[in-house]
Amino acid sequence: MDLMGMMGKLRETQQKIEDTKKRLDTVLIDEQSNDSLLKVTLTANTKIKSITIDDSLLEDKEQLEDYLILVLNKAIEKAATINQAELDAVAKMDMPMIPGMDNLFK
Repeated sequence: MDLMGMMGKLRETQQKIEDTKKRLDTVLIDEQSNDSLLKVTLTANTKIKSITIDDSLLEDKEQLEDYLILVLNKAIEKAATINQAELDAVAKMDMPMIPGMDNLFK
């Protein structure tokens, strides 16, 4: 492949990555505490969309903080996994083979 062809392929791949990032804004991840007292929804790009807190958690600030940390971290981990898998798939599928860089996306 010539240099111009590679550059075109790189631009095309970059556009597909940007399109994938936009699409991941519409992928929602729901997570909740084991007792369902706290629920969060965020996008695969880790933007928080909603938090639902049971009234019973409002009585204990430390407990609420612990719930938020645990549930948000679980949701963020799921979102990051989905995000990375989607972007890796685009990069592996569409990146031109540049000599010496064939192990970059493995």
